[in-house]
Amino acid sequence: MSTSEITAVPAASNWRFKLGIGIFILAFALWLLIPLAASQGATTARIAGMTGAIFVANKVLLFTCIAVMGKAGFQQLKSLVFGYAKGLAPAGPIGPARHFVGLVMFSLPLISAMLEPYVDQFWPGLRPNIWQLQALGDLMLLASFFVLGGDFWSKIRALFIRTAKVVDSSDTGTAAGA
Repeated sequence: MSTSEITAVPAASNWRFKLGIGIFILAFALWLLIPLAASQGATTARIAGMTGAIFVANKVLLFTCIAVMGKAGFQQLKSLVFGYAKGLAPAGPIGPARHFVGLVMFSLPLISAMLEPYVDQFWPGLRPNIWQLQALGDLMLLASFFVLGGDFWSKIRALFIRTAKVVDSSDTGTAAGA
């Protein structure tokens, strides 16, 4: 059943859909307890224990959400939540300049994160330990997916498909790696 076939949840199960949305929100809102516990001075062991418990509780709550809503309700919830994100990424080919800028935005935070542990070893005090710069790198990495367009996300997704093949459109239709 595709999401286009699911138009609305029947009125008899409307309360189930609303309860499922509440459970879905609760499953992700639990993660806010970790920074709250850290700000209250909880020990690292307690925070680690909370993280593990919340991870398990998150999965249990998501399964409960699916059970309460039913398959049709959960498909509708997924289309509501993820439907907006699909419209943000532009589809189709992008120009060479935008591709280059997107690759720099994608690569720079990854290279920086890989080299960061070694910088302090070889040049102590050189790297500023500012969380805002680290958050900026994370935002730059996320923004690079939008700059690179929807085709790039398909290429990343293809990395995790064992049978995926690279086909270059400039070739005469042959596989590039074959």
